Amino acid sequence: MKVINFIKEWQRALQNEILHLKKYGSNKFLVSNGRILSTEGSYTYYFDTFTSIRVPIGSQVRLEWGSMKQNGRVLSSEGKGVMLAMEQSFGDLIHEAHLFHDPWELLEQLIERLDEMKKSKQKRIRVKRLMDPSMPAQHPVEKSKSNIHELVLRSKYNPVTFVWGPPGTGKTYTLARVAANKYFQEKKVLILSHSNQAVDVLIHEISTFIKKKDRFREGDVLRYGFNTGEPLANHEAVTTSQLLQKDDPQLAEEKELLQEERRNLKQDIARSFSKRDTNQLLELETKIARVLEKIRQKELEFIKDAYIVGTTLAKAAGDAAIYEKEFDLVILDEASMAYVPQAAFAATLGKRVIICGDFKQLPPIASSRDPLVTLWLKEDIFHRAGVVDWVNDGMLHPHLFLLREQRRMHPDISAFTNQYIYHSLVGDHKSVLKNRKTIVDRAPFPGKAAVLLDTSFTGAHGMTEKASNSRMNIWQAILSFQLIHESYLAGARSIGYVTPYRAQANLMDLLLTDLYEKELTAADIIAATVHRFQGSERDVMVFDTVDSEPQTRAGMLLTGKDSERLINVAITRTKGKFIHVSNQSFIRKHVYNRKTLRQLVEHQVSKQQTIGTKDIGKWIKDQHPRLQWMHARKLEKVFQDIETAKKSIILSLPEQTILSEQWKNYLQQRSQFVKLTILAGEAWEQLQPNQIINLNMSFPFIIIDEQLLWLGLPLEAAKGVHPPYIAARLDSERVCEYFIGQFEIGSSIW
Repeated sequence: MKVINFIKEWQRALQNEILHLKKYGSNKFLVSNGRILSTEGSYTYYFDTFTSIRVPIGSQVRLEWGSMKQNGRVLSSEGKGVMLAMEQSFGDLIHEAHLFHDPWELLEQLIERLDEMKKSKQKRIRVKRLMDPSMPAQHPVEKSKSNIHELVLRSKYNPVTFVWGPPGTGKTYTLARVAANKYFQEKKVLILSHSNQAVDVLIHEISTFIKKKDRFREGDVLRYGFNTGEPLANHEAVTTSQLLQKDDPQLAEEKELLQEERRNLKQDIARSFSKRDTNQLLELETKIARVLEKIRQKELEFIKDAYIVGTTLAKAAGDAAIYEKEFDLVILDEASMAYVPQAAFAATLGKRVIICGDFKQLPPIASSRDPLVTLWLKEDIFHRAGVVDWVNDGMLHPHLFLLREQRRMHPDISAFTNQYIYHSLVGDHKSVLKNRKTIVDRAPFPGKAAVLLDTSFTGAHGMTEKASNSRMNIWQAILSFQLIHESYLAGARSIGYVTPYRAQANLMDLLLTDLYEKELTAADIIAATVHRFQGSERDVMVFDTVDSEPQTRAGMLLTGKDSERLINVAITRTKGKFIHVSNQSFIRKHVYNRKTLRQLVEHQVSKQQTIGTKDIGKWIKDQHPRLQWMHARKLEKVFQDIETAKKSIILSLPEQTILSEQWKNYLQQRSQFVKLTILAGEAWEQLQPNQIINLNMSFPFIIIDEQLLWLGLPLEAAKGVHPPYIAARLDSERVCEYFIGQFEIGSSIW
């Protein structure tokens, strides 16, 4: 295909994605207490916000109040307040409204950059080399002494170099040293990535290396745009604000003082509202705008003087200071998560380009189902430039450089991904076995680096969240919490809980914030879906696949087109202990042999990594005060809870349950003040319920006083459960409230 046709298709794909976002995809914020500040030129309003709204100044927004809708622009947005310039008046006071920010401005900027490509022959040639890298490789292979040296040579002699960096193979280390090498030759280098975090990490690594070599000159390395702060905070001047502090401390101080004054004034306005305050705020905004313009001029000087500039793809496409500049080398990191037109745009900014990423990890994310969006915005540049076709045919493309040695995962963890995902092209560095021993030797499962915690035959706990239809499994969630608890008590301070389903990630987040508030401040413990974990690592990872009976098929996230990539990311975040919480019998019944999840289960079984329910007493060493595990035939505790109930008991009894006389007696003899609600397909009149809800759950549970949740009981109501029979008692008002919200516990049915 001709380059001009590529560009036209990309523009259509971006337009189609914008149309989709305009229909379905705005970011929505609740704003309140809106006051009109000025009617000169446009109508300026000030609103309180419930959280800090991070919307760039100048962004187009839409305000909806009742049936009124109007467009406007953000004048300032910081703390819990936002100032807007609106086209028309809404009146003096607005009690509550919705603010919509539309993230497609970034896509519109990219469309403009593509227009510029159409007009520039040089840019089109660079795009052609990227999309059709069929030119012979020119670098002298025999001269290569190391990974870094080979990449330096490739990027010197070839216009395009693809770098395949599987997890833990030293991608950041290698790219940083290549960039530093070019810097030592006084070449101009642009570092790009789709995420701020990736740019921060790479700029940090580059400046650290240059300092070690004693060749760091202030202003030569620049982190441009918003940065996440952590990796660069302790560095000599690298960010624009740090450089400003050194170059023009007076201007930096003026900005700080004005912003501080604005914060205080906004707090005054939030408390009480006066005309004097609003006039003062408008004057302040004018002063701040003037100072920011001066700072902008300084930033342009910084960019002009810097040799290495790091920024995001979005910032580069929207800022002329970057996209009008020519670099000797462009390095695009995490390219597998960038849209193809973004990668093409990056390639047009430099004489040479290095495209680095891992096409076995998550692809870019787009919302529309339009075929052009699927083709160009939901698959990465490695696939679309034909590089992956070579790998699928068992060869490496002449312009693909593979980092072959991983130093992150214990070999028992990487054994699966090395073989099944990377087809034995990647191996382990000899140091990794020894380096991970401390983590492996800790509980739970001391001495084991990879474990399949099998939940087969523990009950049909699979369900979908009412609001989102996302899958969840309360049994596997509390079992996973117990694993986190055991890991924490054994000394782990870096723990990740990952799951394909947002509802399950939210449920674990709820458990952690309620039961583990103190521990969360002392350790790095995160519960999230796989997308949030890409690019990070943890000592211990718990991977919860959620799917279980009564569901009759595995979810698309675990078996669909991108499932290999999703499972790969989940496993490869781990340094020393990978615990896979999964229902082996369900997966064997519902997932084909060639699917990655099934292969993972079979691999773990063949390597004797399985821990079954019969071993639960061996690995649960520390009962959390608010989560207790016990044999489901030991009923003293549950009957004591029923006897001491104050206001309510909610009981789920799946169909064909035959309750023992003991259970019937305790439930019948409850206090007269306790309301009994039964979720069942029959009336259960002998229990004298106050309310029956015609809802046939697949598993039994008891909720007492909306505070205590019992799972696994009554045992005679559980379906398909094999011994040993386990019950769990969770003391959590928040989880109970959330759980009750999943059922319409309102009016009586019978």
